[in-house]
Amino acid sequence: MILGMSISAFTLLHVIISLVAIASGLVAILGLIGDKLYRGLTAIFLVTTVLTSVTGFLFPYKGVTPGIILGILSMIVLLLAIVALYGNKLAGAWRGTYVISATLALWFNVFVLFAQSFGKIPALKAIAPTQASPIFGITQLAVMVVFIFIGVRAFKGFRSR
Repeated sequence: MILGMSISAFTLLHVIISLVAIASGLVAILGLIGDKLYRGLTAIFLVTTVLTSVTGFLFPYKGVTPGIILGILSMIVLLLAIVALYGNKLAGAWRGTYVISATLALWFNVFVLFAQSFGKIPALKAIAPTQASPIFGITQLAVMVVFIFIGVRAFKGFRSR
């Protein structure tokens, strides 16, 4: 039991929070390409992405896992994004810091989405039974390339003060 919930109920809550974080984050980051900062959606993205990491830490694990390491990295880049946006109001170099850290946080969530999908969806597991499978690596590489492209475009496109 976690927070008074069964593991399956808690997992469902974690997945829902993660999907909201990914959906809101995609719209928020794509908005930056067009020089638009969707403040409400951005707040939803940042809060749900923090909650994704926090709830991820609550699962019963033994020792340090790749998920724990990714969660810690996500919290670091989220802290940077929050400080850049709310603490420093995107002034000067903080604009770029926000774009890069928010894009990284979103990519971390999408990376985990694909990793979990390959581990849990039978059709994907069949073509890539382990994370060492070439198809898994190619997929994650393609996702990373897409996020680099989006991040560069957002960095160049977001000029608002």
